[in-house]
Amino acid sequence: MKVCTHKGLTIAVLTRNEHCPPHVHAGTAEWDARFLFSFWHNGVRLWDVAPARNEPNASTLEELRQVLKLPENLCRARGLWWVSRQTVCLDNLQWDMAEEEAVSSRERRLGACDILSARFEAQGCRTVLQLAGQPGFLEIEL
Repeated sequence: MKVCTHKGLTIAVLTRNEHCPPHVHAGTAEWDARFLFSFWHNGVRLWDVAPARNEPNASTLEELRQVLKLPENLCRARGLWWVSRQTVCLDNLQWDMAEEEAVSSRERRLGACDILSARFEAQGCRTVLQLAGQPGFLEIEL
């Protein structure tokens, strides 16, 4: 599902055989780059390029990353991921209230709460968490 295009390249959320963490694909017949994004912060980073021997120049990859980081594109990518996967990939994690970040439950940070459920609301571009031991929901405006 197409998120956007940049200089003739399509940035898309694929719908077959996809898996966490949330990511998009962009590329040509010669290479495929994957960029990671999150449902709890607005960072985007390059995950990998395959095959590595055909990797485009760094400026092309950075341009694609910056285009995906645009609020309207990042929100669209999240919405497409949610529609196709029905997950925001926060299963079995905890929410660190002090640091406002998702962390591995193996870390067992003081004050962190288990994430019981998580969903994405495209209208408003926000993630909604239900946390163990907390009344109500935590809304993360993105």
